[in-house]
Amino acid sequence: MKCPFCAHLEDKVIDSRPTEEGSAIRRRRECLKCGSRFTTYEKVEETPLIVIKRDGNRQTYDRSKVISCIMKACGKRPISVAQAEKIAVDVEQHILNSMKREVSSQEIGEQIMTRLKDLDEVAYVRFASVYKQFKDIDTFLDELKSIIAKEK
Repeated sequence: MKCPFCAHLEDKVIDSRPTEEGSAIRRRRECLKCGSRFTTYEKVEETPLIVIKRDGNRQTYDRSKVISCIMKACGKRPISVAQAEKIAVDVEQHILNSMKREVSSQEIGEQIMTRLKDLDEVAYVRFASVYKQFKDIDTFLDELKSIIAKEK
């Protein structure tokens, strides 16, 4: 590792430990030339997850967009940011576990709807109305009737 102070290429590792999340290794190093200490992080290089949009465009997966959509659906509902983030993490983990490098936005939407339905039915209906692009009140009512029928 190149010393950030003197650019010498030899150092020794003084301490290694996992980061709080466990996703990286933190290493304290000491330059063998100048004696300065510095920290480096080692983590697994991940290939980005690509989302295929409805129009066929591809873009890199962005968890913050998922959280934003969930929070819009949960507006003025008793759902915390932590709960929305947990849904986003669960959806992302489900996708990563499938070993796919490309996933459709529809699949992401379905995963979000499944989790919202269990968490808050109003948030679910709000999300579904945008996601499923309800064309008229009848399709909206059909969705509400299916929710009511499942409760009975």
